[in-house]
Amino acid sequence: MLSIINAKVFDGTGNVIDNGKIVIEDGKFSQIGTSLSIPEGCKVIDVEGKIVTPGLIDVHTHLGVHEEGVGKAGQDVNETSSEVTSQVRSLDGINPFEPGFEVARKSGITTVQIMPGSANVIGGEMVVVKTKGTVVDQMVLREPSGMKAATGENPKNVHGGKGKMPTTRMGVAARLREKFMEAEHYKMQFENGKVARNLGLENLCKVLNKEIPLRVHAHRADDIATVLRLKREFNIDITIEHCTEGHLIADFIAEHDVMVSVGPTMSSKSKVELANKGWHTLVALTNAGVSVSITTDHPVVGIEHLMTSAIMAVKNGLSETDALKAITINAAKHLGVEERVGSIEAGKDADFAIWSGDPFDLRSSVVKTYIQGECVFEKGSDF
Repeated sequence: MLSIINAKVFDGTGNVIDNGKIVIEDGKFSQIGTSLSIPEGCKVIDVEGKIVTPGLIDVHTHLGVHEEGVGKAGQDVNETSSEVTSQVRSLDGINPFEPGFEVARKSGITTVQIMPGSANVIGGEMVVVKTKGTVVDQMVLREPSGMKAATGENPKNVHGGKGKMPTTRMGVAARLREKFMEAEHYKMQFENGKVARNLGLENLCKVLNKEIPLRVHAHRADDIATVLRLKREFNIDITIEHCTEGHLIADFIAEHDVMVSVGPTMSSKSKVELANKGWHTLVALTNAGVSVSITTDHPVVGIEHLMTSAIMAVKNGLSETDALKAITINAAKHLGVEERVGSIEAGKDADFAIWSGDPFDLRSSVVKTYIQGECVFEKGSDF
């Protein structure tokens, strides 16, 4: 049993508690308030002058499947043998010993979604994990957490460059339609015992059944509109990943009841479809009422810059409250794990970070990170 006292608590939902107390039992937040009685025998940590936030969440990463500093041997992020690989799972490619996990813990990041890359029209299943562990199966929070798809330049260039479909945006959308129509037919045939199991189509049926969303890489406004068109046509749940030109059609996106991740905004404009990239996208979508999360797309931008990205968003017009939500409670909802993580509330996993000062001051640092009540990073603190 553990208790944090004299904390300034940013709970992730927009509330700030001064001189707060947090009681943790069995890896869960038990009580949060200002006038709590500390249970007998509870270990007490006095964090006076410091700030406590929920463990941060990055909704869109390639952590452990696209290892840094390894080269080809560590690049298990894109199965480019086909433009459609719905049968693959990022779970099977994650190396939990990749140094990025330690960097995440040092940065107060306790939960990440790990997904295939965007080379394919359909890239495979993704998974949500905690950032502490040596066996990925024991780190899982939600699996599968979505099916990856991609529009725009990446699938066009990777597969069109081989002289095969898709070579155009029309071709990308057509392949998506064809595969979901094939999955619809497979579903009916399988239920009637007329076909054998097909792993790729079986995984697409999870999207058709709304067990998981289709999470679609889309930068340009026209690609975003295509994704929303497919949502209407197949009546499926989707999230828009990157949403770089979302500010151009923010009201239209808001009409479709979707969640979006925005980023990696700190990266360079490395291709044509990133020409309109900027922090204004986060502000416009938030103002339109869209639920927004911030991502680093690690390793495109190092995962240690998730909080830096939130700071930059505030510098460019997003409120601190909305910026913190974008890497805590909004992110948890984006991943469908809000009942477990994303805020400091009774009954949720005791995932949190203790900061030396205001987390929106770039000079502040994480001094301790906890996952389910266990300290998983400590920066030589004396408390």
